[in-house]
Amino acid sequence: MDLEKIASLPVFFNKNRVFRVYLGGKLFSEFFGDESEDCFYPEEWICSTVTALNEGSDDPFEGLSVIKDTGIHFNELLKHHKDLLLGNRNGLDVLVKALDSAIRLPVQAHPDKAFSKKHFNSSFGKAESWYILATRENAAIYFGFKTGVTREDFEKAIEDSATDKSAMEKLLNRIPVKDGDVYFIPARAVHAIGAGCLVLEVQEPTDFTIQPEHWCGDYRLSEKEMYLGLDKNTALDCFDFSFGLKDVELKCKKTPETIEAKGGFTKQSLISKKDTPCFSVMRYSINHDKSSFFEAPAVYVVTSGAGTLKILGKDYSKDIKKGDTFFAPYILNSKLYVESDESVEVVSCLPPV
Repeated sequence: MDLEKIASLPVFFNKNRVFRVYLGGKLFSEFFGDESEDCFYPEEWICSTVTALNEGSDDPFEGLSVIKDTGIHFNELLKHHKDLLLGNRNGLDVLVKALDSAIRLPVQAHPDKAFSKKHFNSSFGKAESWYILATRENAAIYFGFKTGVTREDFEKAIEDSATDKSAMEKLLNRIPVKDGDVYFIPARAVHAIGAGCLVLEVQEPTDFTIQPEHWCGDYRLSEKEMYLGLDKNTALDCFDFSFGLKDVELKCKKTPETIEAKGGFTKQSLISKKDTPCFSVMRYSINHDKSSFFEAPAVYVVTSGAGTLKILGKDYSKDIKKGDTFFAPYILNSKLYVESDESVEVVSCLPPV
């Protein structure tokens, strides 16, 4: 098998559904064009070099992406041809997921880099962003504490959540969402994805979640699942109790910024370096036209329509459609583009510069 050739072209992957303790996945059916139903595999990890943290799992490869039709993990390809794939980068340093929630996820926060370094010996926290791809009826997110909520209120709600499954969500702002909405979720910000959201999530490359709620639907969370092996008081230091609705409205609800527009082509920034140094997210919309050249290295997701992926100066042509995902290697920076005889939208998820 010619690994150098694989690393020199767009890299496509096998399906990579990851087990979680919450129910979801039905909306994958329309997006990925398969026969998905709600189950406990509600997340598709895309171009993943991150291992999932699932209590009781003995699969050391859970969460890691496998290159289509090869059986080779993407991590392995990176070891052999890092220069072709990443240039002078040491790692991909970003994780992309599609997730579909049939229920509200537990109230949670993710560590910042300092917390991760101190408690998990990791240089990455878990800032993240959400691009809402589709919704069910009454879809919403829970984001930021309501005015006046204190740490003491939160600790009491944690205890009450053992018998009252709505105790913790009452402390957060419920925000209805629709297709196309974009949010940035800073590390340490309290949040929960509500029922009915198909989300493209771009984040720092960890699976660290502090979720001090006793239940996830009908599943009783263990202490380790709630606090990641930390004592409760230490784990709750991960939460920013000053983060409220004004922060959500002023800093986190994002309006796409048009970078380029000509003919049937538009390039927009969804999440930029002004929002976070951890990653950026761009959206390419092509209508009976062709795109400008794609940046690389980056993870790409086709979010609507269909087109043809091409490489400048090479005899390469691959049809792509809604739900397709691929990695653009560094060697193809400013050489990869898409043509469409109809309309196609492609989202790029870029690592930190």
